[in-house]
Amino acid sequence: MYSLTKDGSLSNFISNTKRQQVQQALPTSDCFPLNHLNTAESGCENSSKPEKQEVRENNSHTDFFKMRSTVSFYVCFLLSLCLGLACVVCVCVWNSHWRGGFAWDGSSLQFNWHPVLMVTGLVVLYGNGAVLYRVPLTWGQNKLPWKLLHATLMFLALILAIVGLCAVFDFHNAKGIANLYSLHSWIGIAATALFAFQWVVGMAGFLLPYSPESFRKLLKPIHVWMGAGIMTLSIAACISGINEKLFFVLTKDQPYTKLGPEAVLGNLLGVLIVAFGLVVLKMLSDHRWQRPDSRPEDIDYTPVLQEENE
Repeated sequence: MYSLTKDGSLSNFISNTKRQQVQQALPTSDCFPLNHLNTAESGCENSSKPEKQEVRENNSHTDFFKMRSTVSFYVCFLLSLCLGLACVVCVCVWNSHWRGGFAWDGSSLQFNWHPVLMVTGLVVLYGNGAVLYRVPLTWGQNKLPWKLLHATLMFLALILAIVGLCAVFDFHNAKGIANLYSLHSWIGIAATALFAFQWVVGMAGFLLPYSPESFRKLLKPIHVWMGAGIMTLSIAACISGINEKLFFVLTKDQPYTKLGPEAVLGNLLGVLIVAFGLVVLKMLSDHRWQRPDSRPEDIDYTPVLQEENE
């Protein structure tokens, strides 16, 4: 048992010891929770500033790329419209000015309908109808009107192509000329037959009611691939037909090898058709210009009678 000394040294020793223990038990200012909270908050504020700035920069870059992609598409789309119009004008001038005009009497004037209708329907109208879904103006809107417009343009193109084939078959039959003997005729009839099949299957899969979802999912990539393939076959048929026609109609007095005005116009028409086709295929193949689907696949391709307004 301790005894108190005269100067109270033992009491002072005990007091100092208790004071040290209390100081050790108390948290220091560095470990105090409020200090940590303030430090964390200030750290979050400092770290969030560069993150917000980085997000704003990323958004600005994304908006810039979207704007540039949209401008690029409209440049290509405007170019395709100009090239398509030039193709129609050239083929009409060629057959009206140099080939004598048009008629439906089994003569060569009836044949003149064939190149005009095939170029207008199977190339120009078909190509513009194919890229309709790529126009950014149609994005985010109800898809049903654009489906109907796409189907209508394709149907008109198909009708023009069929009438063009009727013109050349009637002419051949009236003149006793064999049908489907050239490579041009084989490619042209194949393109038209595939086009008709494509339109009927597309109508059944995407527009008629109660089309199975599995069928629509299977049909979509095939429909897109066949569309580009038909466009390629149509271009091949047209340019081979132009060349064949020039060989047939240019006489010995003005042979094709001398490259007279009619030959120049025919070659120019072929170049315009190829250029138009390349621009259309570019718009169809560029993934940046695909229509963004705002709904799941099974809803986005719901048939007409099940379509809901967005």
